[in-house]
Amino acid sequence: MILAKKIRLRPTNEQEIQLWKSVGTARWAYNWALAKQEENYKTGGKFISDGILRKELTVLKQTDEFAWLYEVSNNITKQAIKDLCGAYKKFFKGLTDHPRFKSKRKSKASFYNDNVKLKVNENKVLIEKVGWVVVSETIPDEKYYNPRISYDGKYWYLSIGIEVSKPIVELRNVSLGIDVGIKELAVCSDNTRKKNINKTGTVRKVEKRLRRLQRQVSRKYEMNKEGNRFVKTSNILKIEKKIQHLHRRLTNIRLNHLHQSTSEIVKTKPYRIVMETLNIKGMMKNKHLSKAFAKQCLCKFKRQVQYKCEKYGIEFVEADRWFPSSKTCSSCGLKKNDLKLSDRIYRCKCGHEIDRDFNAAINLSRYKLVI
Repeated sequence: MILAKKIRLRPTNEQEIQLWKSVGTARWAYNWALAKQEENYKTGGKFISDGILRKELTVLKQTDEFAWLYEVSNNITKQAIKDLCGAYKKFFKGLTDHPRFKSKRKSKASFYNDNVKLKVNENKVLIEKVGWVVVSETIPDEKYYNPRISYDGKYWYLSIGIEVSKPIVELRNVSLGIDVGIKELAVCSDNTRKKNINKTGTVRKVEKRLRRLQRQVSRKYEMNKEGNRFVKTSNILKIEKKIQHLHRRLTNIRLNHLHQSTSEIVKTKPYRIVMETLNIKGMMKNKHLSKAFAKQCLCKFKRQVQYKCEKYGIEFVEADRWFPSSKTCSSCGLKKNDLKLSDRIYRCKCGHEIDRDFNAAINLSRYKLVI
């Protein structure tokens, strides 16, 4: 199987300028291709394949107006167009929303590097039109898949896919059910619980600092307002950089907690893991709980459990969305239709009393897949 590896880059000032040029070119090529597709659609045309768009861009590069495209690798623009066409194909299948234009301020700074031209030499890596860049750790000299260079607001990273062999693991005869939620990240059928990291003092302290800086920058915008236009001063830029770093810190704390929790669950070595099918879009429509759901990153949690199960040879099962895991008694099997979200203890007519989430996890562990 192919696993992703993320390595920090340590570019010089000259190399960082070239990296930013590559990022800007990739964003421009994506937006250019999207504009072409939309213009073609308005005139009644059909979907344009990435091959036709790439040939058109090659002709465009030969003009004086777009000669600056030669300053970066041609593979960057080719892959950006291919990514846009791939996004359209997913949209046609109903898997994603309609592709949107990438903004310079909000979009993720990243670009593609050709895997054939990516060379490794001890603690350095060769990036097209950038040169040999120092890396923070050694990279195995193997075949790489889909190399991408990205910027997270503080550091540059190289992400590559490396093919690894699956480890041979002796699994236990245990079916593990996992119930996810807001009160706790996950409750397993063996009564192990993964806490909600957003309720810890570390996260709350960072969020408090973030709110304070956001109010501060908002006041500075109002003070420097000229008519209907907001002026960005040096102090505003400094505070916005601090805000960006705090968002990055919160993301890293949550992602680290997800990786630790999912690894601990998978390393118990059950032969099967069952999770409920999550309606994330439906959850985000709840105006009272949408923020809490977003902070829990439940979609990432499910994805991590899924690929780690594949790595260790564990069967991953998604229960039907309408499977009443919370409403069914894990002792007698009676369904309680009047169960409310505020009822944290499940009380059945048979006299069985149990924690609501633990009861749901037990029912999920017993779930039978009907084909």
